[in-house]
Amino acid sequence: MPKRLIILAVAVICMTVAMGFVAMQPDSFSGAEPQKPPAETGVTVGKALPEFTLPALDGRQVTVAPAGQILVLNFWATWCPPCRQEMPELDKFAEQYNGKVEFHAVNIQEPGDKVAAFMAQNKYTMSVLSDTEGEVAKLFRINAIPTTLVVDKQGIIKYRKSGPVTLAELEGVLNGL
Repeated sequence: MPKRLIILAVAVICMTVAMGFVAMQPDSFSGAEPQKPPAETGVTVGKALPEFTLPALDGRQVTVAPAGQILVLNFWATWCPPCRQEMPELDKFAEQYNGKVEFHAVNIQEPGDKVAAFMAQNKYTMSVLSDTEGEVAKLFRINAIPTTLVVDKQGIIKYRKSGPVTLAELEGVLNGL
């Protein structure tokens, strides 16, 4: 009799432990995806993109925020030789991926009329935002230009590069998302 009681007690303890183990697990037993904690906002790879608003060259205010679409940001200036070198490829990228990828070239600390003249002279059509005070560049800790960031559909920065970027590099990053 005591042997049966011991076996029953051990069985009850094992069942209790097993039920506690199942209760502590993510929803993997139900087939649902476990919820990931939200990413910390920041400006480096793996962080959630901080929202910001800047004027476009046409004067309208543009808010850049994760919105379920891949986003590419390129920080640059007209006087920067490597920036000028990559502009034809960026313009081609922006045109080729229009509607599929949100793209903004963020000009840092230059008057809008100078930037507009540069864009017109070179027949570039990509979206340009004006960071005339350099506040967004400070937020993103831009220490060298050009700097390019790629943000996935969930708003997480997946790629950051200081230096010129090519169309092929950007396509490679997009294919990896």
